[in-house]
Amino acid sequence: MTATLAPPPEHPQVRSCWGLFAQRDFRLLWAGQTVSRLGSSVTTVALPLVAVLTLGAGPLSTGLLTGAIWLPWLLFGLPAGVWVGRAPRRAVMIGCNLGSAALFASVPVAGWFGGLTMAQLLAVAFLGGVCSVFFDAADQAYLPELVAPEGLIEGNAKLTGGGSAAEVAGRGLAGLIVQFLGAAGGLLVDAVSFLVAAATLLRIRARSAPAPLEQADLLGQVREGLSFLLRDPYLRAFLCFGAAANFALMGYQSILPLFLVRSAGIAPGWVGALASAAAVGGVLGSLAARPLCRRLGTARGTRIVLLTVTPFGLLMPLAGPGAGTVLYVIGSLAVVAAVVLCNIVLGSFRQSYTPPELLTRVSAGAMFAVHATIPLGALTGGALGELIGLRATMWVMTGLLTLTGTLPLFSPLRSLRELPTTPPENGKIIG
Repeated sequence: MTATLAPPPEHPQVRSCWGLFAQRDFRLLWAGQTVSRLGSSVTTVALPLVAVLTLGAGPLSTGLLTGAIWLPWLLFGLPAGVWVGRAPRRAVMIGCNLGSAALFASVPVAGWFGGLTMAQLLAVAFLGGVCSVFFDAADQAYLPELVAPEGLIEGNAKLTGGGSAAEVAGRGLAGLIVQFLGAAGGLLVDAVSFLVAAATLLRIRARSAPAPLEQADLLGQVREGLSFLLRDPYLRAFLCFGAAANFALMGYQSILPLFLVRSAGIAPGWVGALASAAAVGGVLGSLAARPLCRRLGTARGTRIVLLTVTPFGLLMPLAGPGAGTVLYVIGSLAVVAAVVLCNIVLGSFRQSYTPPELLTRVSAGAMFAVHATIPLGALTGGALGELIGLRATMWVMTGLLTLTGTLPLFSPLRSLRELPTTPPENGKIIG
């Protein structure tokens, strides 16, 4: 697919000050995604609390709920890359936003009429996950249509930074909504945010050239994307790290509301505030990405962050009243900062490194692999919470997360300063 790039700003002096914010289309994309992240961050807190506080769910049920959100990646992740590659990215993103708005609005409506059930929550989580699969596959390939390759790290940093700032506000807002309006009422905020995101996408002027008709069948195109992904030494290394890290991250996040409320003794209204404090790490990670990469290099900077910052996650199982709360905030903030910074660098690398005709398939294949471990981690976390207790499960998963930070040392990335800009020729790896 041939991309139509947004024209450069008319006034270079404005661009030097505001960067990509000087481009109207990028501002619209950023605004829509930031508002959508605000709503989704409310749902991240409110949805499991609906299950726990309204329906009396236990650790296994909350694990199933989290797993249902990510299960669609196992079912549709690979073909989504092919289907999205045949359609206008913007249209796919708009349709997914509208579908998500309808789904999440159905929960408070059912609650108001006394008909809310765990089955409905699971269905909403699953179908919302389906929308996320197709949206993310399109989103990964859409930014390069609006931004030149040299602006991808800046663009991803701004989008991620805006989303992280929205999480700071949204998760704190979620706690207030749960306190005063009930957990189900918070999902209306997410529904409205999806409508706003769809409206901003409709106003973007840049248009892509029509996608060429593909002759290969679905399986053939999926296989082509996976072949490039698995044979490339750099993409393969990131794939292994991402899959292992997501398993550990979701292993503790699936039980986190229960852990904070039942084991750490945190009031339900403070759960959102603690999540909001942790989300500050996302803002810090997005702000640090560009200067860190300029000073240390994209590969070396990522290695250093993984080895020195991720171990702070071991402070989270110490959560409790008083000083335990401070330790939890420090640990969660550090983990979020490391994850966000790495996602910015690695996402920008994949967008610029992958041939454009393979980008949707490679991106979807990578997201399929790293998201496939998320429901497994969620179910494992829920099951371990029942078997060994919530705090012990937190120790297991944060310890595993710390170990995943060493995986890049066992790949060609261990000796690089900068990530490569083009795939290696004839199997030659430069390190």
